[in-house]
Amino acid sequence: MAVFATVGYPGSGKGEAAKVAFELGLPVVTMGDEIRAQCRARGLPITERSMGHVASLLRSKEGDDAIARRCMPLIEPTHRAYGEVLVDGIRGFTEVEYFQATLGDEFHLIAVDAPFEMRLERIADRARDPTAENEEDLRERDQREESYGMADAFEAAEHVVDNSGTLETYQNRLRTVFEQ
Repeated sequence: MAVFATVGYPGSGKGEAAKVAFELGLPVVTMGDEIRAQCRARGLPITERSMGHVASLLRSKEGDDAIARRCMPLIEPTHRAYGEVLVDGIRGFTEVEYFQATLGDEFHLIAVDAPFEMRLERIADRARDPTAENEEDLRERDQREESYGMADAFEAAEHVVDNSGTLETYQNRLRTVFEQ
């Protein structure tokens, strides 16, 4: 039984990791879904800026592990039912500490790494949000996520999966980690 979780900067490939996990039969709980739900509840558009604002607001009001705690009611029953689950989108070290304390040895953190230039190109290519398609926006997002403890979370990872090559190579690296 295992709860895998991914940590990585925007555009690094966390979403692709979730796709690979799903293809391998792992259910996926996406932490960003909680933030999107909170944006909708506040009548805010689902943009990178509003999601960043809501994420920061929740963390300031409820603590740096707010998103992790809000996702546990989805993670625990999925974990019990399926044995394994992937939590997509750790953003800070406090979230890692929360999951480690709650899940113990069943928690396994995977860092997804890609160079800034590649991440910028990927974000521009997917064109999900026009507020997140230039270098300045990505640096701003990186700084916001670093303020959550992203670098420390990245350092705490058991595995680092490089995503600077081909998609196929990256997917194969992920499969190896999940299957171990």
